Amino acid sequence: MEELVIRDADVVDGSGGPSYRADVVVDGGRIVSIVQEAAAAGCQRPTARRELDAAGLVLAPGFIDMHAHSDLALLRDPDHSAKAAQGVTLEVLGQDGLSYAPVDDRTLAEVRSAITGWNGTGDDIDFDWRSVGEYLDRLDRGIAVNAAYLVPQGTVRMLAVGWEDRAATPAELERMRRLVAEGLEQGAVGLSSGLTYTPGMYARDAELTELCRVVASYGGYYCPHHRSYGAGALEAYEEMVALTREAGCALHLAHATMNFGVNEGRAPALLDLLDTALAAGADITLDTYPYTPGCTTLVAVLPSWAGEGGPEAVLRRLADDATAERVRHHLEVTGADGCHGVPVEWDTIEISGVNSAALAEYVGRTVQESADLRGETPWTTARRLLLEDRLAPTILQHVGHEENVRTIMRHPVHTGGSDGILQGSKPHPRAYGTFPHYLGRYVRELGVLSLEECVAHLTARPAARLRLPDRGLVREGYRADLVLFDPATVAAGSTFERPRALPVGIPHVLVDGRPVIEDGRRTDVLAGRSVRRGQV
Repeated sequence: MEELVIRDADVVDGSGGPSYRADVVVDGGRIVSIVQEAAAAGCQRPTARRELDAAGLVLAPGFIDMHAHSDLALLRDPDHSAKAAQGVTLEVLGQDGLSYAPVDDRTLAEVRSAITGWNGTGDDIDFDWRSVGEYLDRLDRGIAVNAAYLVPQGTVRMLAVGWEDRAATPAELERMRRLVAEGLEQGAVGLSSGLTYTPGMYARDAELTELCRVVASYGGYYCPHHRSYGAGALEAYEEMVALTREAGCALHLAHATMNFGVNEGRAPALLDLLDTALAAGADITLDTYPYTPGCTTLVAVLPSWAGEGGPEAVLRRLADDATAERVRHHLEVTGADGCHGVPVEWDTIEISGVNSAALAEYVGRTVQESADLRGETPWTTARRLLLEDRLAPTILQHVGHEENVRTIMRHPVHTGGSDGILQGSKPHPRAYGTFPHYLGRYVRELGVLSLEECVAHLTARPAARLRLPDRGLVREGYRADLVLFDPATVAAGSTFERPRALPVGIPHVLVDGRPVIEDGRRTDVLAGRSVRRGQV
């Protein structure tokens, strides 16, 4: 007898087609049969060792988070309710060109320092891996949800070139090509870049094109955080489209927003650009989160020249008064490339997390507010935070536009990505609320998307981008990564005031057919594993 029958579910299967009532039978981690209500009339209904009454609930494929920063969180926190409780059954890690494989001892120390604000110091983690394959093996020991991985281009550049702002030599480029190929051979699904983060931003287009040729040869995709989401945003998108077309590589645009005052109302121009490329045969998808503020680290807004040499060099520059004044001028007058070419507005930058408890008073305030309270300039406040917290502070940037958010999420190639940073005492609520916020706010309350369309954006479309032949749909033979939610009540619990509050209206989540959320509570099941390129 099969393991589980999910009885009387309203199936929204991920295809975008209309829902239907059915009994869905799960066994051995897969969907083994789907008996629709009409077909069951007058027939004996399926039975199993366990029955889950789904009357009034929608059954959908598990949600795929196309942009996650859980690279260490999955290892340190077996509970991982931040994602499991949202119905996320697969996350894509290795984002924005910076993560923890492939590394050697030197680069591991450097990357840990560079992205402390994203993932913590890692002092609680046994870094017993160096290669991509070894990191994926580590995930395979058991995690809350499944995870795929992108080779991080910035980390690869650290290994081959270091932190210098210059073109790679032919030998260095060849080494980077080999490192990318090895990561893909070991199971990575593509390549990511952070082109406003050092050292990845030092790569010229020709270098990125050569790496994308490698990615294309393995059937992967390129996922850039491109060079500007502010001034020059459209030009930055055009650059990525042209670069990947030349390389013959699929393109997935990370957190595809149009932010800052210069881009208010300009989302249609972005979509026109993408539609033109798609009509010409380009393979493009994108992800967004359903919120207007962004989230990153405070050090990321500095000009690129200030980051040359790595984290310790940044600290030395900030400690030198004359150099710090140059940084201030670039931020406040010129518009630093790290701040997307827009002069910084300190009243839009809210400190969301610090590593040092002694600096906790800054969290929840904008830099401008803290500076006013102390009777000093905003740059003085920001500089102190960067020095005393050793580049660790995370920030919310209140620079988005709701009209742009809604326009982009309607596009047919759109998928969902939380870009969720789980660190800090006041993280962005998207880390805990992206997927139920889509369903509650943008489907039920605003009607921006239909329920069927939204589920397709969060399931089948990302699965197709990842080239997963047995995920993303409720189909016989597919993996039983499933979520059950109440369409009348599903909502994000997280807010900017209570960012770690869990969602409501998602009582059941299955990973590999096993309950990770049951009756709204996290179980002790660790059914997640790595999902590797070419794996069935």
